[in-house]
Amino acid sequence: MGDPFILMLVALAALAILDLVVGVSNDAVNFLNSAIGSKAIPIKTIMIIASVGVFFGAVTSSGMMEVARKGIFNPNMFMFEEIMYIFMAVMITDILLLDVFNSLGMPTSTTVSIVFELLGSAVAIALIKISASDTQTITDLSNYINTEKASEIIFGIVISVVVAFTVGAIVQYFSRLIYSFDFEKRPAYINALFGGFAITAITYFIIIKGLKGTPFYGNLKDILEGNTSAIIAGSFVLWSSISYTLIKFFKANILVIIIAVGTFSLAMAFAGNDLVNFIGVPIAALNSYDAWQASGIAANEFTMGVLANKVPSNTWLLLLAGLIMVITLWTSKKARAVIETGINLSRQGEGQEKFQPNNISRVVVRMAMFANQGFNLLIPQKTQVYLNSKFEKPVIKLPKDKTYELPAFDLVRASVNLIMASVLISIATSMKLPLSTTYVTFMVAMGTSLADRAWGRESAVYRVAGVINVVGGWFLTAIVAFTAAGIVAYLISWDKAMIPVLLLVVIGMLVRTSIMYSKKAKEEKKQLFVERAELISINGVIDESSDHIAGVAHRINKLYSSVVNDLATHDLIKLRKTDKHVTKLNDEIDSLKDGVFYFIKSLDDTSVQASRFYILILGYLQDVAQSISYISRATYKHVNNNHKNLKKGQIKDLKHIDNTLSKLLGDIGNTFEDKSFDNLSQIIEEKKELLSDVSASIEKQVDRIRTDETSPKNTTLYFSILIETQDLVSGLMSLLETYEEFYVSTKNVR
Repeated sequence: MGDPFILMLVALAALAILDLVVGVSNDAVNFLNSAIGSKAIPIKTIMIIASVGVFFGAVTSSGMMEVARKGIFNPNMFMFEEIMYIFMAVMITDILLLDVFNSLGMPTSTTVSIVFELLGSAVAIALIKISASDTQTITDLSNYINTEKASEIIFGIVISVVVAFTVGAIVQYFSRLIYSFDFEKRPAYINALFGGFAITAITYFIIIKGLKGTPFYGNLKDILEGNTSAIIAGSFVLWSSISYTLIKFFKANILVIIIAVGTFSLAMAFAGNDLVNFIGVPIAALNSYDAWQASGIAANEFTMGVLANKVPSNTWLLLLAGLIMVITLWTSKKARAVIETGINLSRQGEGQEKFQPNNISRVVVRMAMFANQGFNLLIPQKTQVYLNSKFEKPVIKLPKDKTYELPAFDLVRASVNLIMASVLISIATSMKLPLSTTYVTFMVAMGTSLADRAWGRESAVYRVAGVINVVGGWFLTAIVAFTAAGIVAYLISWDKAMIPVLLLVVIGMLVRTSIMYSKKAKEEKKQLFVERAELISINGVIDESSDHIAGVAHRINKLYSSVVNDLATHDLIKLRKTDKHVTKLNDEIDSLKDGVFYFIKSLDDTSVQASRFYILILGYLQDVAQSISYISRATYKHVNNNHKNLKKGQIKDLKHIDNTLSKLLGDIGNTFEDKSFDNLSQIIEEKKELLSDVSASIEKQVDRIRTDETSPKNTTLYFSILIETQDLVSGLMSLLETYEEFYVSTKNVR
């Protein structure tokens, strides 16, 4: 009888390792954003500090393990067998859910996911027990579930989002009034007081958040409890004095020290608070198994009231978990993607936006602009001038090829992010309120970026849309976690054979998302838009535009052939897929045009004339992409509406045109790949044959209409394809002629 449960424990152990990997990939954003975004400390130093914090937090996390044992459900109401079903469902669902968010580069809360997975699976098993009972009804569900705790967590989600954003914005606003953007020029005593306040808040956070609930706290309990005010006041005086000494005599930058200490504290908090999310369930399962084996009672008869007792965690297991977390921290590419999302939404400068605006973000921005106009009417003009002067960003003169080294935000904002996240988490912990470190750190960062005027007219609608998407994802996490865990728990309780099936699904999904993520990463490297990190010369303009043209030519060649072949077979599924690829191509070219401003700014002084050429090339590429887009959509619409197939003669003519166009596009793609631009004149001559074929096909169709053509829909589609093919070829020829002219004119210069 024990064998299946031993196998389940082995599976849970493996799932715990996987959960640690996907969980750290998501939660690294909590403690690395501020340090990486401000570039206050070298990246390797940041990682070392965070790694030490994670290890320290892992050792002090044993007091947090109780939530997996009794925080969400009442264990005495479940049998050992049912508890194992709940724990298996939780771990399977958690890995899948977090991996999806990581692949999307979206930060979510591992705390909320594990809580709602426990809630969903426990509710599912409880409902099964209630339905099998003759004496119990749905009202008895409250006996199985800790509804009060669940309500607290849901309430905590909403409160933490609003409070963290508001407090972060207020503190950053006044911090900027004190420091402006010239914090190096502030008097030493101001920096010392700021350092004293910041490090006091962070160290208090370390003590309260890191040690409370651990065996170490018992030695300090009598000293700390009841003396909070005195300890905080004494710490403030001590740290202010130390800060002043470091600033005055050692010329230290106190903000860098604050960022280093804050990164350590949040990394420690992450491991101490969130480690339960990854290994709490397997450890609870191990404790359950030990208790059941010692009892000698059948698995479906042994009640799990033993889980209500406090059981110390194994220190070696915690250290092993910490080691896995640190390794993941250093190696996970998905962690970097999640970090980039947070930095992108809070960065000070302009750039390519990750999120597209939506109606909600537009309304929010308009309301904010309207409110701002109202405030301006109430504030005297002189006061407005004074306040605006504090937010004037210094002009940093760097060579164009070094501008990528600028931080996403300055040290003041990074410090406030860490301080306020630490303070808010400390307060919530001391009040025993449920809290997500992800929610707090992310929303503080968003609040400080708003107060710091990082969301200007150029970027506000995109940044607000990003915040809405991320916050919406958090609530979606709770709903999906609850539902999915309940379904998985039901399947496992229905038949134990579902466990290996579900494990295979987990493995398959992880492999699939990894392949898709790698493919997506490669596509992004090849994507037409490129972040400017180097100075662009004439050679650079030619090389980059050549790559764009070659890529577009090869893709249009494939897309045009796909449309013609799929139209011949009336394959709606393939036409829909082709249309998606066409839309993607258009989006990439639009992205390129959005980046023209940054491209021109990156040009060196000897190649400014290349800007006109580059703009023209993008215009022609857009014309060509729009032609294939129209052809694709018209064809898809025709087939989707179940209109008649084109006649054999029409298909034959289209395939002949496709063959000729394919040769032309292939020659263009190869020429620009090889940079053999002396062949351009020969390629331009090839257009005559193709345009002649298109004209001949149009004349044939006119003759058909006068004789045997009976379908107006076929005629409309056929003419549309031919005319747009003409436009496509004309756009290509204009592009080649412009390129040849520019290449010849710059040949001597280079």
